[in-house]
Amino acid sequence: MNETRRRVLEALADGPVAGPALADDLGVSRNAVWKHVEALRAAGFEVESTADGYALSSVPESGALALSLGLDAPFEIDYHGTVDSTNRRARDLAEDGAADVAVVADGQTGGRGRLDRSWTSPPGGIYLSAVLRPDRPLADAPLFTLAAAVATARTAREAGVDARIKWPNDVVVPGDESDYRKLAGILTELQGEADRIEWTVVGVGLNADVDAADLPAGATSVRAERGTVDRRAIVQRLLESLDDLRRDPDAVLPAWRDLALTLGQRVRVETPDGDVVGEAVAVEHPGALVVATDEGTVSVSSGDCEHLRPV
Repeated sequence: MNETRRRVLEALADGPVAGPALADDLGVSRNAVWKHVEALRAAGFEVESTADGYALSSVPESGALALSLGLDAPFEIDYHGTVDSTNRRARDLAEDGAADVAVVADGQTGGRGRLDRSWTSPPGGIYLSAVLRPDRPLADAPLFTLAAAVATARTAREAGVDARIKWPNDVVVPGDESDYRKLAGILTELQGEADRIEWTVVGVGLNADVDAADLPAGATSVRAERGTVDRRAIVQRLLESLDDLRRDPDAVLPAWRDLALTLGQRVRVETPDGDVVGEAVAVEHPGALVVATDEGTVSVSSGDCEHLRPV
């Protein structure tokens, strides 16, 4: 990201500001300021020329500069119009030593979900993968998946959607009884060293400004639920919430429980050792689902969870 252009944009956001004064503050020529303003206009920013100087009147919903402006979280934005997979790009950055980078794309050509399933990535969705380097043991890795689910659900709720979490990491909108519509999914990848997390990539695919007709059966979007979508605000709030949660891992499980749709439901969890059927009664550190079955209580650390209709 061009640092001088970023500083020009921040000054305009606080404007109006006269071109000569801005040039003096930044230590550049007046012509350089004009060129940066024109580049911002070309990138979709609406910059007015007033009697008092330049003033920013509108910000585009995507782009690295737009997403960084006003972001209250220490993430560098790595923006792409289209990428094969934000998780793959973030993983490459992590392996090169990056930290606190959020890869954001308007579209994906090879999005993936859990168990290497394909992830539908229609235009208007939010596709985001954050590179984190938490100083935590490997056993705590599931907490960051849960944290991403909480951050996504909280952000959707702030946008007016009744978002809840289906164990372990699907963000859904409840329907009747056990029914729900999928709003977002989470995919976490990591690398560990000496029983510590070296890095983790937390990926979010959120159906935001997407028409319901463009989604798979059983899915929904922020637009379908609420009608209006501010994708830039959603990306920023999601990153800010994720940043808050990663700094306070002890708050993740209580927050997840508060938003859980699965708890209290009759479920079937497919595991490598067979199906576990019963009532989901709790979630234990670092994210295991506790199911009360006819044979006793079972703790499940991973698996596909299906909500069943009450008997």
